[in-house]
Amino acid sequence: MVMGLASRLRRLVAAILVPALMIPAPAFAQASGKGGLPIVRDAEIEALVKDYAAPILKTAGLSRGVDIVLVNDEGFNAFVSGRRIFINIGTILQAQTPNQVIGIIAHEVGHLKGGHQERLREQIDRAKTIAVVASLLGAGIAVAGAASSSGGMAQAGTGMMAGGGSLAQRSLLSYQRSEESTADRAALEYLRATRQSPRGLLETFEILERNNLFGGPLNRYLSSHPLPRERVANLEAAAKESPYWDEADSLALLQRHDLARAKIAAYTGGATAVRRTFSFDPRGRAAQYGDAIATHLAGSPAAALSKIDALIASDPKSPWFQEMRGEILQQAGRGDEAAAAYARAASLDRSGSGLLKAAEGQALVTSGSPARMGEAIAKIREGLRADPDNASAYRFLSMAYGKTNDIGSAELAMAEGYWHAGNFRQAKIFALRAQGKLKPGSPGYNQAADILAYDPNPKG
Repeated sequence: MVMGLASRLRRLVAAILVPALMIPAPAFAQASGKGGLPIVRDAEIEALVKDYAAPILKTAGLSRGVDIVLVNDEGFNAFVSGRRIFINIGTILQAQTPNQVIGIIAHEVGHLKGGHQERLREQIDRAKTIAVVASLLGAGIAVAGAASSSGGMAQAGTGMMAGGGSLAQRSLLSYQRSEESTADRAALEYLRATRQSPRGLLETFEILERNNLFGGPLNRYLSSHPLPRERVANLEAAAKESPYWDEADSLALLQRHDLARAKIAAYTGGATAVRRTFSFDPRGRAAQYGDAIATHLAGSPAAALSKIDALIASDPKSPWFQEMRGEILQQAGRGDEAAAAYARAASLDRSGSGLLKAAEGQALVTSGSPARMGEAIAKIREGLRADPDNASAYRFLSMAYGKTNDIGSAELAMAEGYWHAGNFRQAKIFALRAQGKLKPGSPGYNQAADILAYDPNPKG
């Protein structure tokens, strides 16, 4: 991992908390729950990062069941939890090349393949035990010292209690350092096997130093991670032995990477961030894309539409320019036109993103045409089959059912959304309301019953 131990533990806890339901914009949607991890959903960036990860995961034997999640955080960081790899959007923004992000992913896959997260939990338990035993022993000495009026012995006991936590901390951090080195070596193996350069992995350490993530002078012994310079020294010789050291990213992949960076820059910092990020190429396609998005976010739909249409003319096969056109039109209240743009985006998208399929239906809902609600429901359902965790789609689905006066199905859609978001209390409330309006024994009624019967904390 590229974070400190305390931050990592906070992330491990936060990763368990699933965001609550919201109604975000179709592109670059953000969701967060009380105390939960802020997540970004964006079809373009998700497709890019999955393409980065696919060959690494395949080489590691982890092609199935591993999800990649984008975290709404501008810091340069990535971590694993369960079968998920979390990548901060700031990592993509700050990475100059795809190879740098691929190097980070290879490192995280090394943690995942090595089962480091599970062993970390075991080590934490062990560290707690060391601390407790040392504290109890120190307390015993302190009591004995007090009984014998020996101030020196009492002081020694207090020192041992303080030292117990330090012993546990050093034990745990030492374990962390060894796991980081193991993940680094695994990353080199994956990159070699997939014929990719390890150069980007080393360059990420330079980014860490530049960002001063470690906050100045450190007690090296108490660092949960080897210092970037130390890690570079350990890896550099082995990395340069790779026959793919000078292998460069393809121009097409580099262009996709810059378009993703432009989108992130626009959403996180507006036009100023876009200009700063692409000062080296202010008239390039990525800079134009970021400018179009920033113009849209600034509330100028006509100007934004003109800019995105110019980009579409330059690359009519891009699904992401069409997707952005759909968002601009939807936010401008032109739902039918937005739906058509999303449909074109979905037809051009090779990743099969459920977000795009659902977005077409969501745009139809905002059009307000009762005659098109059946079509909207079908499109949203199609998107949810591909991506059942698309929280905002359930809210639009509920709205569509409401416009057809099918209140029972509207309540059930809300229950589904809350269930997939991990808010089981609200899911059960809406499921109970749905059952009161649905025919007993119908598929919808039975689905509501399943939600009501679900136990998130089964015993045994």
